[in-house]
Parts: sequence; C-alpha cells; structure tokens
Amino acid sequence: MIAISGVSKEQIARAKEIDLLSYLQAFEPYELVRSGPNEYRTVSHHSLVISNGMWHWINGGVGGKTALDYLIHVRGLGFVEAVETLCDNSAVEIFPFQTVKKQTVSKERAFALPPPNINNDRVFAYLQSRGIDREIINACIRRGDLYESAKAHNCVFVGRDISSVPRFACMRGTFGNYKQDVTGSDKRYSFCFSSCAPFSRFVAVFESPIDALSMATLRKMSAKAWDRYHYLSLGGTSPLALTQFLKDHPETDHVYLLLDNDHAGCDGIGKIKAAIHDNAALDTQVMMITEEPPKSGKDYNEYLQHVLLEQKELLKPIRRKQADISR
Repeated sequence: MIAISGVSKEQIARAKEIDLLSYLQAFEPYELVRSGPNEYRTVSHHSLVISNGMWHWINGGVGGKTALDYLIHVRGLGFVEAVETLCDNSAVEIFPFQTVKKQTVSKERAFALPPPNINNDRVFAYLQSRGIDREIINACIRRGDLYESAKAHNCVFVGRDISSVPRFACMRGTFGNYKQDVTGSDKRYSFCFSSCAPFSRFVAVFESPIDALSMATLRKMSAKAWDRYHYLSLGGTSPLALTQFLKDHPETDHVYLLLDNDHAGCDGIGKIKAAIHDNAALDTQVMMITEEPPKSGKDYNEYLQHVLLEQKELLKPIRRKQADISR
C-alpha cells in the first residue's frame, strides 16, 4: 500500500467516508446539543450547525460534510494527524461509522492509563534535556500528572476532571518523535499543571504539555510568581480543553494564549477566541485575553532552550576567569 505523507491511500479514503454527526455520536457524544428535529450544535462552538448530513461553522466561515474537514478546519489538526485520529485504534472498524455498534466502540475505546514503570528516570532525564526545571518535573510527578510508562518508557502526561479523576493522557517518547493520545482520552480534560493558589484567576494556554512546563520554567528562572498560574495544554489547537477549564474554574478572568508561532498557532488563537465569544457565559467571565507568542523559535520549549543557551554563553567568560584564579 502506497503511503501519502505518512498515511496510506486506503486510510485517507476511509477517513473521508466518515460524516461529522456519526463521528461525534460515536466518540464525543458530550459535544452534541440537539437544536431541532434534525439539527445539532456543538458545546464548543454553538454557531456550528449539523443538519441533513452537512455541517456549517457560522462564526468560523467554514463548512463541509466529513469529520475529516471538521478536525482540520475547526479543531486545527494537520491532515495526517486528522486521518490518523479517524483511523486510529485498529481494534475498532470505523468504515463506515454507522455500522459500528455503540457497545463495541465503548468497550474498545475505554480509557485506561498505561502501566507505570518502577521509576521515572528516563522521563526525568528527557525533560531535563529539554530544559525543564527539576523542581517543576518533581511537582508533576508528585501530583501523579506525569510518569514513565513501563512498556515503552514514554512520558505520560495525565489530565483530570474537576474531581481529580484521570480522564485524559498523552504520551511523548523519551527518544524519537513519538506522540500519541491514550485510547479513549477525553480531550476536554487535557493535561494541566495547576496553580498552587486554589482560586487563581490566570490560565496560560499552550499546544503541548512540554511547552506548558517550559513557560513555568521560564517564569521560575525570572523569579516571577510562576506557581500562581494554571498552565493548560490543549493537545493541539482545539479550544475544547480551555472551554471546559473555564466552566470548571469560573474565577478565571484572564486567559494567556501562548500557542506556537506558526500558521496553525495563529489560526488556533482565532478559533479559541471565537469559541469563548460563542458561549455568552464564558464571554462574560473572561475579562481579558492576552496573546503572547514565543519571542524566538516556533514554540515555548524552543524559546526556553534559546534562553538557556544564551545564559550558558554569558557564563563562559566568568567560568574561565574563575578557573584562572584557582590555578
């Protein structure tokens, strides 16, 4: 089978057969709100209407039929990631969705955290190599929001609901470029490094957990009150996790959008703003939205590594001088 951009022609064909309503009914039923006899809207985007096999996002100015188009144009996934999302979980036959029994889908996609390793040594070493502060890594591990998987020694970032029940997990390889959400994960409850202040009014929003921890590290390095913010990862650019977070934390009135400094990140910021304004309650709640792309590099981890390298270069003359004195 010939592969195109990392996915096969067969996978692409299968993904294009899946309509949006069937996808949401099977995998994200909590997103659907009936608004008419044959019409639905979504929780994240009230102006997104699904009717007669088609969907139209009024505020976003896009529409279509397939779940593939929805994942790309509304959720902000890349083409390959969207196809893989729809064709993921090989135990579940999703072509077409209408033929899959709900109980089979539920069984195959039941969420379960990967078994933990006996220690977190590889995760610790990997994240430190990315510049993440030791104290911050330890804090995540103590909270149970980060650990090393037993089988592949991946970083496992855990997301919890308002009752602290794990509902989401994403894995990041400690070598190579492996990235994957755990089967059955609920994207509304993505990874969040929570503030030490129980009713913090501030949430900083990122595309990935590593970017979130990178900003926490940068704020700690600059002696700012780094632990008085929530650091939320969206697991991409979908606003789903942020809208849920704001509902669960009504005291939040300032949102910092710190997405990647690229086209997808800029696009994602627009979609997040639209999602907040679509929901009248959230629009009233959020008094301020601040956009802060990284000052250099594509994302906040690249920016962190740039800052650390600059510091290292500045320290070189001092260390040489100390070495000369000690001789």
